[in-house]
Amino acid sequence: MTVFQIDSAQEKSPRAYLVCVSTSRITIPDAPEELTELVRSDALEPVGMMLAKRDKPDPATYLGSGKIQELADELKRLNVGVVVFDVALSAAQQRNIERTVGVAVLDRTQLILEIFQRRAKSREGRLQVELARLEHLSTRLVRGWTHLERQRGGLGKTGGPGEKQIELDRRMIGVRVKQLKEQLKKLQKQRNTQRKGRSRSDIVSLSIVGYTNAGKSTLFNALTKSDIYAADQLFATLDTTARRCYVGDGESVVLSDTVGFIRGLPHQLVEAFKSTLDETVHADILLHVVDASSPAKDDQIVEVNKVLEEIDAHEIPTILVLNKIDQTDLEPEILRNTNGEIEAVRISALKSIGLDLLREAILERSREIKEANKSLPREPEEWEMSED
Repeated sequence: MTVFQIDSAQEKSPRAYLVCVSTSRITIPDAPEELTELVRSDALEPVGMMLAKRDKPDPATYLGSGKIQELADELKRLNVGVVVFDVALSAAQQRNIERTVGVAVLDRTQLILEIFQRRAKSREGRLQVELARLEHLSTRLVRGWTHLERQRGGLGKTGGPGEKQIELDRRMIGVRVKQLKEQLKKLQKQRNTQRKGRSRSDIVSLSIVGYTNAGKSTLFNALTKSDIYAADQLFATLDTTARRCYVGDGESVVLSDTVGFIRGLPHQLVEAFKSTLDETVHADILLHVVDASSPAKDDQIVEVNKVLEEIDAHEIPTILVLNKIDQTDLEPEILRNTNGEIEAVRISALKSIGLDLLREAILERSREIKEANKSLPREPEEWEMSED
């Protein structure tokens, strides 16, 4: 176990202490840095970090009672208000840790959910985040609540045993979850109508995907000359935006910017954001943006591909966009495989380096898609009647 303090120019409240745990032989090179950025994205001020290794998690406290006591002593010394774990904790583990250290405990899932709640701007985004939070809470009611006495019920002087408080809470959550899903269905129908309109116009659609903070929104702005919010922070944007993008030789495409992915992205968020991620599933081409300057870029590519497979988008033709080459010694270039097919393009979206090459690659792949679509049978419109 390693303990060290994080220097901070400005201290904010509440102060957070970070716990980064490795439980396998695989070491994630940027795990401490990523956890620090996640904590700052949640408006917390990191003041220290503990690095720990375990063969397997302790079922009661994840780290073991001795390590948790060491953590408690360190928190008292630094006067910390919250401790953040870079792993998913069970409700029992979280409760046991809080009892020992005496401060609030956040695990990775809760931290990411809180960040999404802060960043969601559109109505659809807020509904999706609320749905994810409630579904996460519903899985933790059994051990996370202490007021489980039965409510008074029945007839007579004293009444018989009624429903447990936990049953009432679960029902309330279930009702709200159903309402949220109904509202999201209506918004998804609107999105599907817009998508059908674009498909009838015979315009190729592209969706930008990638690890959070890889430069997706910056690339979107550079290609479409838009001004959607882009910042050097995790999950800067959550809401999907679509714009027409000119790629040369009289050709245009529809480009969509999507939410960024991250290691350990909570399953509840993937499920809740399914309607937004449908833009990815229905795209003709994916632009997989990668931070070429990151030492963890290979691991990040793997994590993004995991999510793409989970939403059934892993077989869509993809162009790997190696971004931020201005921070490396790489030159702008189109990379092809042995068959001459485009695999990747090196660019810098921020410095507008290699964007002409990327447009050229998009144009080439778009024409390939159109040629392939010509051989497919045309789907009948909804108002057309099929012959017996």
